[in-house]
Amino acid sequence: MVRLQTLRGYLLEEVLAWLLRSSGYRLLTEKDDPVRSPWRVLEKRKHGLVVRGRGAWHQADTLGQFQYVPPFSLPIRLFAEAKFTRLKVGLATVRNGHGVVHDLNENVVTTLGNGSGPHRPRVRYHYSYAIFSTSGFTQDAQEYALAHQISLIDLSLPDFQPLCDLVRIAAKSVYDAMKSMVPSQRPTVYEIRNYLRRHLLDLSGEPAADASSVTDPLDTLAAGLHRRSSLGLILAFPAAPFVLGLISDNLNAFVRYALEEPTHAVRVRRIHRSVGHPLWLIEPRVGPAYRLAFSLPEQVEAWILDQEEGTRSRTHWMTRNLLSAITMYWVDENHTHTFQLQYSSSEFREVSGRPRPSFSDFGETSDLF
Repeated sequence: MVRLQTLRGYLLEEVLAWLLRSSGYRLLTEKDDPVRSPWRVLEKRKHGLVVRGRGAWHQADTLGQFQYVPPFSLPIRLFAEAKFTRLKVGLATVRNGHGVVHDLNENVVTTLGNGSGPHRPRVRYHYSYAIFSTSGFTQDAQEYALAHQISLIDLSLPDFQPLCDLVRIAAKSVYDAMKSMVPSQRPTVYEIRNYLRRHLLDLSGEPAADASSVTDPLDTLAAGLHRRSSLGLILAFPAAPFVLGLISDNLNAFVRYALEEPTHAVRVRRIHRSVGHPLWLIEPRVGPAYRLAFSLPEQVEAWILDQEEGTRSRTHWMTRNLLSAITMYWVDENHTHTFQLQYSSSEFREVSGRPRPSFSDFGETSDLF
């Protein structure tokens, strides 16, 4: 039987896939690879989707493809792995992510053919890896990720707490229900994930096991997410070897503003907190207010701030070079919008002290100061 913390991580991955769908992240299935064997790179097996690398097939529970293809680049596919644990994510998890994407990106066969018949070009992809953690990351995990461009997204911010609570409650209810069932009647992890996935992402698939004690908590989780859809998680791309996971207390306000002003100037604030590492806030310089927040793993921020001497000048280096232009993609009715947030480091503000509570509930907008 699956462990509780593993189940929490699986459900969190499905929730993240749902939240990121509007950022251009489209969850893949084996149906997205119409090529026949032996040249297929996506297959469905007993435990779910697998993807073919140069040396092995790799489990791909949450593999998405961005609908926007950057100029002079390959289509981008992203592995999203979520860890819902009390302990910080360690080096082994990050090293495994690097091994997977390295093997996949080394699979460089460019033509399809059987040796005797005609050949045709084979579509290639660039694979990336992002790890989401509710408890942060160890120092060696952060250093390894930074060296190998594995993106780490910290979900330990208080702003993510309501989302994490929804997942925690659902996972505990499902786990308790499964414990009371005869082992032969317990649904598999694949069936549980697929049931929730169909509710959130409208994907077809095999029916889950007919067990209301298991499916009812999943229904509640899906309904809770739909009710609180004003909270958004957005992937953002600075000029750096990582992505940012931005959270908003009012996603609709940000989207409305960005659709009117796809490129606009923003202010950036860095807030020192009494508990946890600093919080970064992004707001528009003019016009209706929205707020986006993110937090960087400690070693990533230390690496960035080490580029110059002096704490304040290092922070200015980060905002001047890495945050000066942040690109974001938004998918609305199959149309991809590109937003760019432009920042002038002369407007940087660093705030000491503890800010008032923020993003206290999915359905409410509260001031961060």
